[in-house]
Amino acid sequence: MEFVFGKQDLADQARAQESCFLLTNGLGGYCSLSAGWSATRGDHALLMACLHAPTLRCNMVHRVGEVLEAAGRRVPLSTQDLAGRPAEEGWRQLVTFTAGAVPCWVYEAAGVRVTREVAMARGANTVAVRYTVENHSGAPCTLRLTPWFCFVPKGGRLTRRRAFTLGDHWLESGGLRLYFAADARLVPFPTRFESLYYRQDAPDGRRATGLCAANHELVLTVADGRTRRSSLVYGMEPDLPAAGALLNAQRVRVQAQARACGLRDPLARRLSAAADAFLVRRASTDGMTILAGYPFFTDWGRDTMIALPGCALTTRRYGDARSILQTFLAHERDGLMPNLFPDHDAPPQYNTVDAALLFFNCVWLYHRQTGDDAFVREAWDTMARILHRYRTGTRHGIHADADGLLCAGEGLDQVTWMDVRIGTHLPTPRHGKPVEVNAYWYNALRIAARLAPLAGQDGAGYDRLADRAGATFREKFFMPEAGCLRDVLSDPPCRADSQLRCNQIWAVSMPFTPLTRAQAAAVVATVRRELYTPCGLRTLAPGDPDFHPVYGGPQAVRDLAYHQGTVWPFPLGGYWLAVLRTADFAPEARAAVRRDLDALAPALREGCIGSLPEIYDGGSPGPSRGCYAQAWSVGEVLRVLEALERPEAAGFAGGWADAATADCTRQGE
Repeated sequence: MEFVFGKQDLADQARAQESCFLLTNGLGGYCSLSAGWSATRGDHALLMACLHAPTLRCNMVHRVGEVLEAAGRRVPLSTQDLAGRPAEEGWRQLVTFTAGAVPCWVYEAAGVRVTREVAMARGANTVAVRYTVENHSGAPCTLRLTPWFCFVPKGGRLTRRRAFTLGDHWLESGGLRLYFAADARLVPFPTRFESLYYRQDAPDGRRATGLCAANHELVLTVADGRTRRSSLVYGMEPDLPAAGALLNAQRVRVQAQARACGLRDPLARRLSAAADAFLVRRASTDGMTILAGYPFFTDWGRDTMIALPGCALTTRRYGDARSILQTFLAHERDGLMPNLFPDHDAPPQYNTVDAALLFFNCVWLYHRQTGDDAFVREAWDTMARILHRYRTGTRHGIHADADGLLCAGEGLDQVTWMDVRIGTHLPTPRHGKPVEVNAYWYNALRIAARLAPLAGQDGAGYDRLADRAGATFREKFFMPEAGCLRDVLSDPPCRADSQLRCNQIWAVSMPFTPLTRAQAAAVVATVRRELYTPCGLRTLAPGDPDFHPVYGGPQAVRDLAYHQGTVWPFPLGGYWLAVLRTADFAPEARAAVRRDLDALAPALREGCIGSLPEIYDGGSPGPSRGCYAQAWSVGEVLRVLEALERPEAAGFAGGWADAATADCTRQGE
């Protein structure tokens, strides 16, 4: 699926820079700039290298300035907001930008057509830019390229004291060496610095300006009536591949990843290709992992477990899924799964209650798709230990109460996904029995009961625990008069308990649900009425006094809005799966979900083109916010698209709590 933007879409400086492209290298490095070929964020870069996968990232080549000289005119092709002086306005010459397997720009100026294509190597910190110049101006024309460098860790700041040393095919600064190859004339000059203005960072209270440096330009001259192709390749290793080879390899890989899901839907294929960006290698564990989002996040346990079913299983990357799950198996401690894997030998952080429970869900879905009994046997002892520690008690106040439900959270710990803390203030205090955590708990117990025989164990005890937890869940969480579930059961009870939040949808969409059919249908209806938007589910109902309609401003202000109404796309996965489940995958329900997906599809043309973002404003969702490409957003929507074509992939089992039997035929099959 290609996205083509023309003059009507790129009509001014702002519109040319509101969306961006993203290329990745499978190590955590990336290439990302705006559709107008500009850095609108401090984290944008032509080459964001990753020196120790996936977190030690360095902004090496920030951008490339381009000026075309033809027919007595000097016109910019690059676009860039600058601090303290007029902006580059290359968007005026931009005819089309095509975001596909290979991003491609076409410019027309003074009788000259310039085409730019970009590719990034897989498994290497290497990027290539290829220019094709077609000169019909009546005289020779010249394309001048000025690469601008940072050579700082991602998020770091370059200073004017930094020295850059230029060799014949390399550049050194700050202990880093960058190699380059260019079939154009190299013209050195004394190092100069340029201050950029980041129009995407400024509204969010992030640093609005940044410095970059240049000490040479590359000059390409083309005779009248001739066409010339020239390439610029940058990399962290001396042996650089040809640009053409990188472009061809990228085209082949993107097309293969789009087909990997085996789905017919063009939207599914586009998201299948987008999922590839998040699956990367982790050097410290010698295995695969999932990056939570670009450009800000690294890999987190909770995000990984939510994103894995769509990003790795729907795309049939079963070996990668197994590698990720094995990494978490190896790092389980006290029944908990890591939420963060720091580098440089620092210990993992275990500050989440849900990652370990969602691990069960991933194992269930993985086994259903692969039939890998051996992996279940490999994982079983750890899975049994997790359930034992959750029952008897582990860190962060996690333990099973006498009523069979799971408690979590104490002090200033924020261990659910609504985890913001501002000093000693908890904007979303959810200590006690959170609704989604107990839905995951019930689901994990049922999964353990089904998988235990594969490990030679009796699962009846887990079913009994689930029976008890399910009965209490229905009794204490469901509010018949409101037709929805409480968000948390606190001790003592408080107003936050009955706030209307999206967390309840996962009580319907997990493979095993503790709800009756009528309760589930009521939850789906209430969520649709109060929380649904075409871009995602609101985290809090608009009528609540704590509702924040806008996400933006300084960090503390953004944090207050983060889970207080802000729209998140990833819960749409749970919502649409719940719609399909409660309707038994009836044709009418499938058609309704597909219509909803049609409304979401335009989101792929905004933000990071071809991907889905982290969040939107809660009041009137429009431009995306936060990470412009988010793993669990892509993964969860991809799961729904798979379920529409392959209902069994949803993994539903067990039946409703009011069914005649406790383990009826899987729904949707």
